[in-house]
Amino acid sequence: MKKIILTISFACLVASGMTAQIKIGKTSIGKGKIEAAQKAAKALTVSDAEMAEMAAKSIKWMDENNPVCTTKDKDKKKKAYAERLEKIFGPYKNYDGLNLNYKVYYVTDINAFASPDGSVRVFSSLMDIMTDDELLGIIGHEIGHVKLGHSKKAYKQALLTAATTQYAGETGGSVGSLVNSANIGDFAQALVEAQFSQTQETAADEYSYTFLVSNGKDPKALISAFKKLADLGSGKDSFKDKILSSHPGSEKRAQNIEKKIEKDSKKKK
Repeated sequence: MKKIILTISFACLVASGMTAQIKIGKTSIGKGKIEAAQKAAKALTVSDAEMAEMAAKSIKWMDENNPVCTTKDKDKKKKAYAERLEKIFGPYKNYDGLNLNYKVYYVTDINAFASPDGSVRVFSSLMDIMTDDELLGIIGHEIGHVKLGHSKKAYKQALLTAATTQYAGETGGSVGSLVNSANIGDFAQALVEAQFSQTQETAADEYSYTFLVSNGKDPKALISAFKKLADLGSGKDSFKDKILSSHPGSEKRAQNIEKKIEKDSKKKK
């Protein structure tokens, strides 16, 4: 199978008939600037309502600026992606008391993410390398970040940092006053590149495990999904370097799920 390398960048559609790189805005913030902004961000405030509004606007911007697959698409390939996701994930859109909405972006990047408002976005190239159950396991992991409050915390911090870095001195201390159509694409970047701690990743993995088991799916699908991601992480300037930094240790995480399956199997005996 051909390896597809993920690149997070500001990019337009490539040649006709081909997929595109995900378009997430155009902001690039250096490490030193981020550290300084994180300290300054403490002086700003953001309410849950403001954060939810920004998340919804960011998702709307991304949906409008990326090729979205629909079940009514005239392009048969794009229609097939949408129909497949509907079949895989449709039955679980209200899982665990959540109100989830989901779409496929027809892009070359291999990724999936979930917004604090319950918006789940899956990239077509991720679907290309995953079985249905593996994909459901990855989506279950993203749902876990939403249900457990990780997405909300990560986006809130990223929003504060971006706001302080770009607009320091232009606000009375409220992130909400920074929202406008000119910079919404920049803030959308925070959704795709949200960073989670190892503890949060483990918790989301365990949530996905429970999600699969409770719905009659084989949790081993999560193991094989992680191993596929780990395999993509080999080589210089790799997929792992570019995106797995926010989803660290796929091989180790696969081993953790294997141990959990073994442990649960012993309990049943």
